[in-house]
Amino acid sequence: MNKEKRKSKIGGQALIEGIMMRGLDKVSMAVRLPNKKIDIETWKVDSLINPKWYRKIPIIRGVVGMVSSLILGYKCLMKSVEKATAEEQDEDDNTNNESKTTSALVKISGTVGTILSLVISIGLFMFIPALSIKSLGSIISLNQFSKSILEGVLKIAIFIGYLSIVSLMPDIKRTFQYHGAEHKTISCYEADCELTVENVKQFTRFHPRCGTSFLLIVLIISIIVFSVITWDNLLIRVILKFSLLPIVTGLSYEIIQLAGRHNNICTRIISAPGLWLQRITTREPNEDQIEVAIAAFNEVIPKNKEDDKW
Repeated sequence: MNKEKRKSKIGGQALIEGIMMRGLDKVSMAVRLPNKKIDIETWKVDSLINPKWYRKIPIIRGVVGMVSSLILGYKCLMKSVEKATAEEQDEDDNTNNESKTTSALVKISGTVGTILSLVISIGLFMFIPALSIKSLGSIISLNQFSKSILEGVLKIAIFIGYLSIVSLMPDIKRTFQYHGAEHKTISCYEADCELTVENVKQFTRFHPRCGTSFLLIVLIISIIVFSVITWDNLLIRVILKFSLLPIVTGLSYEIIQLAGRHNNICTRIISAPGLWLQRITTREPNEDQIEVAIAAFNEVIPKNKEDDKW
């Protein structure tokens, strides 16, 4: 296997039957349609804030980048659902009307699903761990720091358990295969190899600069930051945790950037938990999925590859 020769800024996200790739100034989305063709869509990168002065400010750049990535990821995910589930279009009005109705239903269900996901996430990662540890504290004597450590460990356990369960679902398993195809394609490019299916297949599906690693670092950093928050009132604790989330996100971003720029014992230790977790969130892709990843990636390769260095 060829070793990494460059660290690319290009990143991506697995979608429903597809992949989104984000380059320096362009975003591409490739989706495998029901007729087996690959649909490719590209557009310019839009920033939440212009000019991009925030990129020079530590912590702030991580928060803005996270919000921007979530918005972009959600839009691409909804688009991929529409494309992957749409039947081949006829030219008659009835089919067009049905298509519009389907598109509207997809958007509605996506919005409802997002709201439900937020409610479940708040319950799983905010209230349940805090309530469990507070109840445990009434049985055995625990100081504030010990409670925060146990709460963080419980959140990580819930997170890993949740991913392990959903990874058994056929649709999620396919999405995780696309995630693996995304990583393999990026690794092939970073090794300066030609982007062909056979070349990409040789590379590992684990990548140190991955959103999965970022989420795990967020959970770990939250243990330290949230250890200063009072346990006297559970509702106040949850509210304060929400208010400190931007700081946690910003710090986590700086750490993942540091791990991405350097390759030493410290950064390898930082990256290791995320790489372990990718054994759950990625699967070995098939050739069709690798083709989709290559199609998306080719659209965002910069003319001058030197501009793309991490």
